[in-house]
Amino acid sequence: MFCCGFIHRVVIRIGKEMKKLTIILAGLLFVNASYAITIDADDARTITAERIVYDVKSETIKTAGQTEIVNTSGQRMTLTDSYLSQKAGTLSGNDIKLWLGSHVYVETDNITRDGDLTIARKAVFTACDDCDSFGDAWEISTYKIVHDMKSRMLEFYSPVFHVYSVPVFWFPYISLPDPGVKYKTGLLTPDIESTNKMGTQINIPLYLSISDTHDMTFTLSYLTQENPLFQLEHRLNTPHSEFRTQGSFTHNRMGQNRWHIFNDDVIELGEYARATIFLERASDKTYLQKYGFYSDQPYLDSGAKLELFGQSSYVVADTHIFQELRNATGIHSAPNGNILPNIRALHQTEPLFGETYATFGGDILGISGDGTASQRFIGDARLTTPWTLWGGNRLTASISTRYDLYHFDNTEMVTGNVYSGIKNRFLPSGYLEWGLPLFRPTDNWTQIIEPRARVTFMRHMDAEEFALNNDSAGTILTDSTLFSDSRFAGLDLWENGTYADYGVRWAAFNNNGHNFEVFLGGSYDFVDKPAIDLNSGFYNGFSDYVGRIGYNNSEWLDFSTRFRLKQDDLSLRHMETTANIGTAKNFFNIGHIWSQNLDVDMISNTNVNEAVIGAGTQLSDRWSLRWNAIYNMEIGQFQRHTGSLFYSHPCYYLSFGYRRDNAIKEDYVGTTTFQFRFGMAIDGQQY
Repeated sequence: MFCCGFIHRVVIRIGKEMKKLTIILAGLLFVNASYAITIDADDARTITAERIVYDVKSETIKTAGQTEIVNTSGQRMTLTDSYLSQKAGTLSGNDIKLWLGSHVYVETDNITRDGDLTIARKAVFTACDDCDSFGDAWEISTYKIVHDMKSRMLEFYSPVFHVYSVPVFWFPYISLPDPGVKYKTGLLTPDIESTNKMGTQINIPLYLSISDTHDMTFTLSYLTQENPLFQLEHRLNTPHSEFRTQGSFTHNRMGQNRWHIFNDDVIELGEYARATIFLERASDKTYLQKYGFYSDQPYLDSGAKLELFGQSSYVVADTHIFQELRNATGIHSAPNGNILPNIRALHQTEPLFGETYATFGGDILGISGDGTASQRFIGDARLTTPWTLWGGNRLTASISTRYDLYHFDNTEMVTGNVYSGIKNRFLPSGYLEWGLPLFRPTDNWTQIIEPRARVTFMRHMDAEEFALNNDSAGTILTDSTLFSDSRFAGLDLWENGTYADYGVRWAAFNNNGHNFEVFLGGSYDFVDKPAIDLNSGFYNGFSDYVGRIGYNNSEWLDFSTRFRLKQDDLSLRHMETTANIGTAKNFFNIGHIWSQNLDVDMISNTNVNEAVIGAGTQLSDRWSLRWNAIYNMEIGQFQRHTGSLFYSHPCYYLSFGYRRDNAIKEDYVGTTTFQFRFGMAIDGQQY
């Protein structure tokens, strides 16, 4: 310990490489070594240098060779041949770098300290230390840089932005958050878009950090062929909730107010309850597409949902208000009416005896719209008993009963008649299902063959007796609808009579991640049913055959196809195929659907033949390319295709993108969009 009148305490920590230590008692401390000296004064520092000279009287420190200075707040500087004055709070030297991250620094020849402020004059700021063989990818040269340790902000006075030493643009003043700050209020990097309908669009985002869990982004968009567009994003997270809001507004040149708002809130109400509030509304049908939000939804859905959970029970209550976005109504239009309320409850008992258990359910639904309304109550109970018999045979028996009570107010039935009043029905049903999974393990592979059959008994009702369909989608035969309790998606429609489902599944897998699967099955109706949809795959008697083929491995391929074959000549009626080939960097994805349309009464009597294609490749360590498209093979035209070229540099990023949308709807007629984005990267964080 060394004491004098100017310094409270000086502690010298000697490193292993020290050769000599000389203390000059005449008021001068001279050290020739590789070690750190800590000066515990009003602003303590750790100084590491090849040679240190400390003058007690003048309170100055001189270093020779490579020097590192770290203060109590963690701020780090490197330099050579430094001169530090404690009284004046100044530091000078050669190659002074104030480090703000692993590759981020301010370089200057003159630095002063004023409380929490570190001031660098005639300085350069960059995040590109040794990250490019062509030199610093970008840097900001400025008359003065002020680093506020308390607010964690950087202020630049008269900055000039350089790209590879070439000056690009000048600002009178800019302010940026300290690179060590993850979230900070300020302007984000603008991006530019250009469309053939809206002209050039410049988006200028402003980020507001309210707290660690609460932030907002305002974006002002200037358009050359339309009035400005205002956008808002709001995010709030709490330990038990999550709130998300997105919206936009513009007053266009035709004097119209156009807007949209999307909101999604999830609130945890303890361990066994959760509430969800969702809102989707737009000023008109074409706003989302015309202004680049690209909603391909047939309708917007707003409402709320409450869920209650138990170990063997589940209750959900929700409500929905729909907004139609399509020009014409059809199978892809909004549901017929608004839903208020829809309550569903399910409870499964513990085993009553053996493996036998009971299931109880309830459903309450109210639908209203266009001067009509209907309400329903459904209660059902089911008893299910599985058995494992000799030889691995599995047998499952189930019986159920269901009671429906409906109230109608000026409601159109399936038959076309309008009805008001009350209807009820009693619907008993049951099934008996058999399966025999056969396993064959070997050293390399395990194979499974599982034949399966089910006979379902249901009460037969004439269509005229109870012809209502508010929630049931048309039944389509697929491998996933076989062996299900109902072939319909909803509860209004009822599968009459008795039918049998049958099929066989083969699967094989090994320890290397290779998996094969093949399924083939069908259905047989014992009771003739009138007015069967020709596209459904069902007939009076044997149905079409349905199948599934799949293969995947853990490395580069995932393939599956579903198909339906006509029961008399095995001609193809329907096929859905998906294939994902490659890795995360280099890949090719394709999805294809082909479906034959046999219903001559439909407005559009064309087959469905559509492909969805995606591809991407890593051109180099920094360049990557992505492309996606939806192609209508029936008419030979792209419905939409997009492409993007990305460049990722340790110090900045670039992206070039385009989008072509060929949709035609009211005042929206196909749009081509080009987009360019540029931003700085600082310590892995993009700005």
